[in-house]
Amino acid sequence: MDHLMITSPCFEHGGLISKEYTGYGADGSPELVLTGLSKDAVSIAIIMNDMDHPIPAYNHWVIWNIPAISVIPGNIPHGEQVNSLGGAVQGLGYGKHRYRGPKPPFRWSHMYHFNVFVLDCFLDLPSTSKKKDLMEAMQGHILQQAVLAGHYR
Repeated sequence: MDHLMITSPCFEHGGLISKEYTGYGADGSPELVLTGLSKDAVSIAIIMNDMDHPIPAYNHWVIWNIPAISVIPGNIPHGEQVNSLGGAVQGLGYGKHRYRGPKPPFRWSHMYHFNVFVLDCFLDLPSTSKKKDLMEAMQGHILQQAVLAGHYR
């Protein structure tokens, strides 16, 4: 398995996520850059979780069937299907079909993980699917995975 690395021009690994990408700002998804993407990659899925929420790994975003590209653009449009990303599907994260950025209560500091999964296929999942459904559907299809962490307070 090739080594996958995720970076973002929006924040460094372990660094502060800019207000622009949070619920206190424009609430748009950050650009993600994938290095070392497998030549066998067919699609990409992303799961973004709040690691410090009272509900463990509270889900903020789920998206799958992104074509195998090395730069996932920022500000992905809201909605169940993302035509600008080859028909990628946004499931229900935070109760919405969209990226929902950090917005910890009382401005407490929370850590967020952008988990990227490189898959050997496209997934046949309805947009009503949640993180658990996506995790189950990916089993046996994950070629690579990596995480980009950032915090916001």
